[in-house]
Amino acid sequence: QVQLVESGGGLVQAGGSLRLSCAASGSTFSLGAIAWYHQAPGKRRELVASFRSDGSTSYADSVEGRFTISGDSTLKTVTLQMDGLKPEDTGVYYCAAGGGWFPSDYDYWGQGIQVTVSP
Repeated sequence: QVQLVESGGGLVQAGGSLRLSCAASGSTFSLGAIAWYHQAPGKRRELVASFRSDGSTSYADSVEGRFTISGDSTLKTVTLQMDGLKPEDTGVYYCAAGGGWFPSDYDYWGQGIQVTVSP
């Protein structure tokens, strides 16, 4: 089992920055990737960025060039640096992890953390 805890959310003005962290504990040796998801109010959860155990990353088109995901091969801590925030980035951000590299492999989820971007 793996436990995920998010931190770093809050309120920021448009154009500002926030840094989210996902701390993994438990059987982290079994993980292949950690990802961040965004759920805007009234919308479904969407993949924002993922970090794989080989150091490779991927991003949604909506955040490419503004957000940066980083970590190390242990996947015990993965951070999401969010710059140039927009009001549409508002919502709950979830950390997810699994043994594989793909969203279908994400078996573990954090409780979510609120990010609010004011106009």
